[in-house]
Amino acid sequence: MEAVLWIVLAVAFAIAEAFTATFLIIFFAAGALAAAGAAALGAPLLLQAIVFAIVSGLSVAAIRPIIVKHQRSALESGETPFGVEAIEGSQATVLEEVDADHGLVKIDGEMWTARSFDGTEIYQPGERVRVIKVRGATAIVWRDDISHM
Repeated sequence: MEAVLWIVLAVAFAIAEAFTATFLIIFFAAGALAAAGAAALGAPLLLQAIVFAIVSGLSVAAIRPIIVKHQRSALESGETPFGVEAIEGSQATVLEEVDADHGLVKIDGEMWTARSFDGTEIYQPGERVRVIKVRGATAIVWRDDISHM
């Protein structure tokens, strides 16, 4: 009966993990499954709790750093950025007026919809802007101070 309770707890942890972005709760699910195994082998409740704690702790200590490393952006990890991450920080040329609601820019030969970063600036065709960030398929841009020096 205790094994079933541990399995139910493991499923509950797995479901809870689906609602977070931390990759932490899933390790407690692994600990609960290990405790369920201990319970199925007839271990006393105290030993089951110890197995749960040890497996959960070791999982967090061993696997979470690997996951966190792979979640970091290329700029944070010192690697060469690619895809959308490589576009952030690059220069763009305004093709159609860019304001808070609409606009079009050219980034490395590709046309992107664009919006003004602060919403009050308006950029005219031909101006150079800098891509601050990318949201979906829209570049959020700001005046490129380098081109105005």
